[in-house]
Amino acid sequence: MAYVGALSGDLFDAFIGAAKRDAISEKYSFLHTSDESCAGTVGTTAPGVGATRRFDDSPVGYTGAASSDDIVAWAKATAVPKLITFSEDFIEPIFADHNPALILFTEETGTGYQGVFSQAAGDLQGEILFVTSGVTDGIQSRLAEFIGVTKEDLPSLRLISPQDQMLKYVWEGDVTALTGDDIKSYIESYKAGSLKPHLKSEPVPENNNGPVTTIVGKNWEEIVMDESKDVLVKYYAPWCGHCKALAPTWDELGVHVKDVADLVIADFDATANEVAGLEIRGYPTLKWYPKDNKAGSDYGGGREIGDFKTWLAENSSAYKAAFPAAQEEL
Repeated sequence: MAYVGALSGDLFDAFIGAAKRDAISEKYSFLHTSDESCAGTVGTTAPGVGATRRFDDSPVGYTGAASSDDIVAWAKATAVPKLITFSEDFIEPIFADHNPALILFTEETGTGYQGVFSQAAGDLQGEILFVTSGVTDGIQSRLAEFIGVTKEDLPSLRLISPQDQMLKYVWEGDVTALTGDDIKSYIESYKAGSLKPHLKSEPVPENNNGPVTTIVGKNWEEIVMDESKDVLVKYYAPWCGHCKALAPTWDELGVHVKDVADLVIADFDATANEVAGLEIRGYPTLKWYPKDNKAGSDYGGGREIGDFKTWLAENSSAYKAAFPAAQEEL
């Protein structure tokens, strides 16, 4: 990225301010020169700011205000192709920068619907990020798992909204018959708030009578929001080492209170299930939903079996009634 023109003034100061921002300093090399003959090389006129890049149209000139914030926003946008092939490089512009993205999951090449999607990426640039991804390799498989797309779903068109509690949407039409108008209408419906989010859920267990209750997306409200029961939930990921270490203690706690009808010890695989308005940021996350407050709060005790018993004796009316001796020991 370069500034061309007199090395003073509001635009020059804004450019220098932008160059000092961590948000773009790793993505761009910053140059400045008073030699106005260089302006065309970076797509601008003097005094001006422009950038060269290795994809799409290049160079590109900046046409905004003399503002460091505006230059940073423009620079971040120009660092993203019209059509992204998902990789580690694009985790930040989607997830860290909270930009909504329309994602075409496919492992085919050269199809008509892929051509339509590519054309729409150019026609609708700036409306939303356009992304393509497979489901089996590397970081693309992690993206597919996160969104809930399997090989059997392909081709599939999904929309993810990181700024809205990571809501996800599914295009319900025939992707192989996709048109540019379909894509435009779908984006407009998203922006108007008329799309219904898609929430992942495993099947409800046929037998859920064990000491630890299994909660999935489809039965979360039925179990957790039951005002006749205190509910302690472990939100976990199957691959999480801390979750695996906690599992035996969690099972032991479930056995300990299995005869307390109005106290539920439960677990919820947060990689395979979702609940509207619930965002789990780390694993394991333990949340407490007592009878009189279903807003949910973070469990604040230790992770040994004795810690859980002590905490329940202090916080659960169901536990207090079932184990009055535990109250006397406090």
